[in-house]
Amino acid sequence: VQLQASGGGLVQPGGSLRLSCATSGGAFTHDMGWFRLAPGKEREFVARSNWPGGSQYYADSVVGRFLVSRDAAKNTLYLQMNSLKPEDTAVYYCAARISGSSSFNTWGQGTLVTVSS
Repeated sequence: VQLQASGGGLVQPGGSLRLSCATSGGAFTHDMGWFRLAPGKEREFVARSNWPGGSQYYADSVVGRFLVSRDAAKNTLYLQMNSLKPEDTAVYYCAARISGSSSFNTWGQGTLVTVSS
């Protein structure tokens, strides 16, 4: 199981970015999530897409602004981020876990998102 995150960059406040997480080795048929790590803070849950069924869960801080989705044809998980704020600045990681298990045990490398004017 491998995950490869991409799509980070520099964006102005109020802007949008879409992160991608390409999967291999069967990770697509797992629960998959996005987490972030900001300087001086602990790693934070951002969003999750369950498998099967596709139920979605979001941190309160991103509800209404972020949307997690999957593309089965591309075995890819996405995180569409809108109305970005400076406090969204962080390294974003995608992760996978066996469906229904308690912890994410497979992690991709991070992609840096910087929200600044």
